[in-house]
Amino acid sequence: MAGAALLLAGCGSLAGKREGGPAAGPTPAASTAGVADVPVKIGDPYTVGGVTYTPADIPDYDDVGYASGYGDELAGKPTANGEIFDPAAISAAHRTLPLPSYVEVTALDTGRTILVRVNDRGPMVGDRLIDLSRGAAEQLGLTEGVAAVRVRRTNPPAAERAQLRTGKPVPERIATPDSLLAILRNKVKGLPVPKSAPPTATVASPAPIAAAGAKPGDDRFIVEGPSTTMPAAKPSSAAKATPATTGGKYMVQVGAFSSESRADAAAKSVGGHVTKAGNLWHVRIGPFSSDAEARAALGTARTKGFRDAMVRRDR
Repeated sequence: MAGAALLLAGCGSLAGKREGGPAAGPTPAASTAGVADVPVKIGDPYTVGGVTYTPADIPDYDDVGYASGYGDELAGKPTANGEIFDPAAISAAHRTLPLPSYVEVTALDTGRTILVRVNDRGPMVGDRLIDLSRGAAEQLGLTEGVAAVRVRRTNPPAAERAQLRTGKPVPERIATPDSLLAILRNKVKGLPVPKSAPPTATVASPAPIAAAGAKPGDDRFIVEGPSTTMPAAKPSSAAKATPATTGGKYMVQVGAFSSESRADAAAKSVGGHVTKAGNLWHVRIGPFSSDAEARAALGTARTKGFRDAMVRRDR
């Protein structure tokens, strides 16, 4: 345990705070397929839902919290630093880290660690630390609505940076030792588990965030909260697709709940079913034999207010 504590201390502050010293930006890297690591963009403080967020360049950023997947509905739209969002790429959204930044994300339930490129702002809810693209969530093995994670900023080799700029994953890091995982899990115990139902719509302004020194209001960020709920779209006739009873490879992950009664209510509203895992009840729809059928059911879930619902494919 003592050795694990020393290892953790060497990684920086878990509170994400820096005691002092210069805040050096990431090493410049050349452009790859129109995506570059320079200029590094930070932006001025901004306020969302009455909460002010202050972007900062913290080289030893290290924190624990909860992660979720996001973004198929944002495919093709600009990220906060002006890149085009690709849900299949290995990327993430963070409220305050410079754009881009590179972070190691560790799933605290398995110890698996992946390298991710942060190029967007979000999530603007206090109970989540980072939002992962679908590609990053799948590489990490995040198959539920939310998962406890460690997020640690790092300075990877140029070859790995170039790989991630193309959207492709790099090899996983060495699994985190059990002794260190025990410390990290203990730290996350005091945090509230994010509630998945019913999440509100994701809203994004089209203006990209400006580089350091930009004027307030130039930031583009993902906003989630009661004041940003968008009207539900009318469900299409395709949303009534019948789930396959056998051989289905596709599922719609609606959400995870700390209360069985809430999970039952959510399942009833979307025609799904409930399964228990640990202390949470998970609501899913399916299985479906095709991605198209699953996407139709996904539309149904989102019109019911479950905006964080996502399609999962069994491998």
